[in-house]
Amino acid sequence: MTRCRSCGAGGLVTVLSLGRTPLANGLLDPECLPAVEARYPLELAVCEECGLVQILETHPPEALFGEYLYFSSFSEAMTASAKSLVTQQIAVLTLGPSDLAIEIASNDGYLLQHYKASGIPVLGIEPARNVARTAIAKLGVPTLVEFFGIALARELSAIGVSAAVLHANNVLAHVPDMNGFVSGIREILRPDGVAILEFPYVREMVDKCEFDTIYHEHFSYFSLTAVDRLFRRCGLEIWDVESLRIHGGSLRIFASREGCKRRLPRVLQMLEAEASQGIASVNYYLSFSTRVNALRDTLCRFLANLKAEGKTIAAYGAAAKGATLLNYLGVDSRTIDFVVDRSPHKQGKLMPGAHVPILPPEALMARKPDYVLLLAWNFADEILNQQHEFRAAGGRFIVPVPEPRVVG
Repeated sequence: MTRCRSCGAGGLVTVLSLGRTPLANGLLDPECLPAVEARYPLELAVCEECGLVQILETHPPEALFGEYLYFSSFSEAMTASAKSLVTQQIAVLTLGPSDLAIEIASNDGYLLQHYKASGIPVLGIEPARNVARTAIAKLGVPTLVEFFGIALARELSAIGVSAAVLHANNVLAHVPDMNGFVSGIREILRPDGVAILEFPYVREMVDKCEFDTIYHEHFSYFSLTAVDRLFRRCGLEIWDVESLRIHGGSLRIFASREGCKRRLPRVLQMLEAEASQGIASVNYYLSFSTRVNALRDTLCRFLANLKAEGKTIAAYGAAAKGATLLNYLGVDSRTIDFVVDRSPHKQGKLMPGAHVPILPPEALMARKPDYVLLLAWNFADEILNQQHEFRAAGGRFIVPVPEPRVVG
């Protein structure tokens, strides 16, 4: 990329390089292990014009998301958050059988199932064929296997599809054509409809040194300032915003067509706070690279010292962020014996780059490693609670960010 994905301006300034890494969700079959695994530059840049933080590589979405190994329903935190939000919106928006709820990147139906259970018509839009099949077969959630954008929105609008409420959780970062995506949201919203989007907050990423949330499937990293400018450009207005703990710190925004809703004071307050912090400027991100490098060195020394003491180390969570962390640290199966993950779709495969085998969580009690590196640290509370038996038996977890700490 030489121009901003959002505003089209040139002059992107690189603020962090994580070297050349494989695609973070490119889990490998052991019998098909390539002689040379493809790696790509992973560099983070800032647009000086609109403040959007973005990577410089673009891979075709069809190659990244046509088949996907992340199923939202395997996270209790995700499903609980979705149910709470749906219950709230049904009450606030007084939704009923004549209202349509749409989710873009609807995954396995984890969110729309709750609207459906309340008698509200639903439509999922999910490009990953295997995930969409699960939503249809297991939860009965009608799902279009398509990538969402302005063209699909116009097709649906032409046949009368119009959303009273539209959700798009953790997908905006995955979209190379953000203007087409957000314009599509405006097109498919009912005149009084509400769009609700969630995405990791770039301020949390920088302040907490969450560098492992950077990978090739995440094209962009958002402040409210950058998203507000994008939405205004596409004819939508953000009228409410909430801060969430999920995924290491996220924002939930509420948007409608311009003039439809009264903008709440906390939107302006957050925009003013970001302006005072300089979050849209390059200077805000200049120390990020130095702190990331220091964290890498600290983690590498910590793991090396444990190995020197004869300790055994496993990892938890075959997540994309885990692939970034392992590859940037240069850690492989010589340091990490195995990774466990609840998803059967990942078990039996190898982590990209590091080639560490992925096993079911039961392997922790069966093999009893001394330490477990928590790659899916964004679900730390959930995982630590699930692994109470392993912890009671003396197992310890290493939480890697914002600085390494051990939890018994």
